[in-house]
Amino acid sequence: MDRLLYLLALSVVTLIRLLPITLCFVLGQAIGLLVWMILPSYRRLSKQNLRIAFGPALTDKEASRITLKHFLNLGANIICSIKIPALSEEKLRSRLRFDQESNWEDWIVGKKADGRGTVAALSHFGNWEINAQIAEFVKPRQAGCVYQALRSPLMDDLVNRDRRSRGVHTFDRKKEMQGAATLLKEGGVVGVLTDQHAGNAGIWMPLFGKLASTSPLAASLAQRTGSLLSMVSVRTVGFARWVIHTSDPVPTEGRDIAEITMDLNLLLEREIHRSPADWFWVHNRWKLPHPNFLLSSAKRGIHLPGEQDPEKLQPLHLLIRSPNWLGDACMAAPAIRAIKSGRPDLHLTLLSPAKLAPLWREIPEVDQVIEIPPKASPRAVARLIKKAGRFDAAFLLPNSMRSALEVWLAKIPRRIGRDIHRGRRFLNQMMTTSRNVHPTVHQSDELLTIIRHLGGESPPPRIPRAQPQGPVRVALCPGAEYGPAKRWPLERYRSVMEEISKDHNLTWVIVGTAKEADLGETLSKNFPGNVENLCGKTSLPELIAELKSCTLLLTNDTGTMHLADLLGVPVVAIFGSTEPALTGPIGVTQPPHRIIRRKVECSPCYLRTCPIDFRCMKEITVEMVTSAVTESLKAIP
Repeated sequence: MDRLLYLLALSVVTLIRLLPITLCFVLGQAIGLLVWMILPSYRRLSKQNLRIAFGPALTDKEASRITLKHFLNLGANIICSIKIPALSEEKLRSRLRFDQESNWEDWIVGKKADGRGTVAALSHFGNWEINAQIAEFVKPRQAGCVYQALRSPLMDDLVNRDRRSRGVHTFDRKKEMQGAATLLKEGGVVGVLTDQHAGNAGIWMPLFGKLASTSPLAASLAQRTGSLLSMVSVRTVGFARWVIHTSDPVPTEGRDIAEITMDLNLLLEREIHRSPADWFWVHNRWKLPHPNFLLSSAKRGIHLPGEQDPEKLQPLHLLIRSPNWLGDACMAAPAIRAIKSGRPDLHLTLLSPAKLAPLWREIPEVDQVIEIPPKASPRAVARLIKKAGRFDAAFLLPNSMRSALEVWLAKIPRRIGRDIHRGRRFLNQMMTTSRNVHPTVHQSDELLTIIRHLGGESPPPRIPRAQPQGPVRVALCPGAEYGPAKRWPLERYRSVMEEISKDHNLTWVIVGTAKEADLGETLSKNFPGNVENLCGKTSLPELIAELKSCTLLLTNDTGTMHLADLLGVPVVAIFGSTEPALTGPIGVTQPPHRIIRRKVECSPCYLRTCPIDFRCMKEITVEMVTSAVTESLKAIP
């Protein structure tokens, strides 16, 4: 197949070289127009990139006009680049002129180079292949270019044969960089492309205010060999006519490689503004890395110019689908904070059930919350997402088919979920989860492991909360929405309340859902001490406010326990059918959290209702819980 494609390409090249260059230009424009007509996805990519570069000032009509002109130029320049190696030097010169010719003479031809080599920073701009055909123009200096080898050796040889036909030395960037360095040290000129997405090998820096992975090769090669560094571009200025522009040299001595590379980006921006239809807009220059789109672990890191405010970067819009349960959402909060710290341009939006939206508004790293109304269909949720704006990626915390369908219908290009996701057919990036049974991995830590695989780091430390002033208030959550297997007996909670109140002047604040209102009524009825029964009487924002006012929370394994943990409220938690190593509180508080548990032979069973004798809870005595609460109260600063 490689040989067949090579013979086909060779035939096309031979035919094109029989045509006059003016006819090649017209033929290329016709091909470009045809591609523009039949490949709408590339039209959309071009317009999307133009909007990134020129911002809201560029109207849709202007973007469409530049896109069409770009396809015409691109087609014409590609076909002409096939013809140019067959032109004589005289005919090629008749088609070219030099902008800032003194710069070309001084730094490329080398009249003022003082024997030093010159790195020509090139880009996919106009007829960029002309750069590989002008060795005659730089004499007496030797010329070379660094290239990315094609997969097919035959096609690679076909392309490079034309480059070498005029005496240009070609260097495979993966194998022959020492040869390029040697040519520079001998006073030659080496061209290096600088405007491609450089993946994990690049430095992340702004291009038109949006982070892009940028190759540092031109800057490092110039600095390492003591060479000059100048940007060279080839603009299309007429019918099969081009202008070669050469910039002033970029200072390299004693400077950081990232600073030098940033200067090249700024020069490229200037050239694009001069001739916007000439740059290669159908290349996804601002590509989202896969899988590690967070950049904390990027090999060469992020570079922002000294005056660049991270807030002014064009944002990467990430949508995170919240879990549906309060406890799961609270345990996901450290991962959310780690994601936000993963790159300075991240705009973080939480897609959350309306009942949990107030929780996410408590997390300062969350920039926006989209509320899912009760009983909203996946299509209705997709419409809400589209209305909120364009998202680059979505990360799903629930494993439900519905959550995957929502972001798929919203046409978010990158859709990320765990490999156990039930809607994986609608996702295009799967993250491996832990399969270990022993040791148990906490749910929060499992999520943080996934975030590290995405290129993030651990979340920044939480600021410890200040203890509330005034009378001591202790919250008590006697219920558990999951089921009765997680509920310590109610009469024992009442006994603990009475024992603690004998020796402490405090107010018990009973909290829970509306379904648990009877529990609060039973605990508070005829209680001899101070008690406030708020069971079933608080919204989520009100519950958050109440917990913030409390010194301590006594609770079963509940969503309220995780909420208190998130808010920095110390917890005394009673566990029975569940595993604290998997879902226990994890925050650092003062006093520290206390877990009370009797590890019996059948626990953890994770059942909603105990099928036997409820021994895991019954073996936890009133004295054990009273002692834990007393110790916590004594430890309060």
